[in-house]
Amino acid sequence: GGLVFMAGTLDPALRAFDVATGQELWRGDLPTSARSVPMTFRGPDGKQYVVISAGGHGLPVAPLGDSVIAFTLGP
Repeated sequence: GGLVFMAGTLDPALRAFDVATGQELWRGDLPTSARSVPMTFRGPDGKQYVVISAGGHGLPVAPLGDSVIAFTLGP
């Protein structure tokens, strides 16, 4: 769909970028950093989801925690 999702940083966010321009189009807040790779899939309800594991390691910029967060794409 022309999007790249990225979250391999210490800040607690998942971002979507336009493939053609590199412009950030969306930012989703996470409970802690997600130094992991997001996954996208279409659910049985027909909606597309982006899922990511977020788990801080007690660093000053990323609180300790373990979560799996899902966002829906589109309406």
